Amino acid sequence: MRIPAGLVGAYTWDRSFRLWDTYFALIWSATLVFALVANFPGWPVRLTAAALLVPLIPLYVLVGRPVLRGDPPDERRALGYLAAALALFLPAAVLVSETQLIAFALVPQCFMTLRLRRAFVAVAVINLAPVLGWALLWRPGDAAVFYNSVFSVVTFVFSVALGSWIIRIIEQSQERAELIAELDASRHEVSRLSAAHGALAERERMAREIHDTLAQGFTSLLMLTQAVEAELETDVAQARRHLSLMDETARQNLAEARALVAGGAPADLDDASLPDALRRLAARQDAALEVTGPVRALPAGPEVVALRACQEALSNARKHAGSSAAVSIVVAYADESLTVSVRDDGGGFDPSSVTGGYGLAGLRARAAEVGGTTEIHSAPGDGTTVTVRLPVPGSTA
Repeated sequence: MRIPAGLVGAYTWDRSFRLWDTYFALIWSATLVFALVANFPGWPVRLTAAALLVPLIPLYVLVGRPVLRGDPPDERRALGYLAAALALFLPAAVLVSETQLIAFALVPQCFMTLRLRRAFVAVAVINLAPVLGWALLWRPGDAAVFYNSVFSVVTFVFSVALGSWIIRIIEQSQERAELIAELDASRHEVSRLSAAHGALAERERMAREIHDTLAQGFTSLLMLTQAVEAELETDVAQARRHLSLMDETARQNLAEARALVAGGAPADLDDASLPDALRRLAARQDAALEVTGPVRALPAGPEVVALRACQEALSNARKHAGSSAAVSIVVAYADESLTVSVRDDGGGFDPSSVTGGYGLAGLRARAAEVGGTTEIHSAPGDGTTVTVRLPVPGSTA
């Protein structure tokens, strides 16, 4: 059977030819012996038939074997090889009927190298032509003709049935091999896409971390610098206080950078509770803090999201509401939730008009990662309130 060209490279039929070579050699040897020891016809004819069988060995080794091992077999070369083999086999089988035994070696080769329809034709010639030629040449008795005819027909039917079954098995194996190859390719593609998605997610995470920590810290430093410049000649005490905040903010930024590189918790939460971290944050941002509900230790995920949400909301308030705006933070502990609200009385804005950037989108993404929600209430002239609600484990009695 010829393997479809589309399977080249996707499927290789790994044939072991030692067993097949042994089988071919045994069938050829047995055929040669039967031809020589036959009772009919005489020695000269039997020797002639045996002599016709001898070239089958070099023909198989030099031409047939390479064709059979092709993947897929070259059908043009296979037709040439089988035509040469039949040119040797048919005269020998007509002269001495016992040489028809070699058909058991030739029939499988037809199915291995030819398309199904051509294989059927070749198998019919191999099984039926020798009997017809033998009967016309030697004019045997009716019983001998009937016996040989029935034998050849049965052999032909058996060859077709067995060959068709083998071909179906091989085709199913090829289909499975194709599916395995496709699944393997899909697995590699999924792995590649997963790695790419992981890299993209990591880049997005790093972008959010940098935006929520270092970028906001630098923004605070710039705002404090501007405040100090305005206060140096008019309010030295306030300038000194802002210089102290600049020092604290710079140190905090350095700690955040180290935590970011190390992949640890935010510096504000290092050996501190969430309310303590928010108090330090509120102090740096001149914001008021109110904590309600029973304070308790929470998993790192919700606490990090709550802290980052406050950082982002405070940064936005200072940048957009103005340094003179009053800002307040309310943290509410409930049995199964943690709510953080940041309110400013600045000019407000239209939330639907905000596009792009890492700020609000990053805040929403952070909350969603832990199953939380983010709400933004604002309107021009009416201030802004950012509320983040996070699910947390209930308190234990």
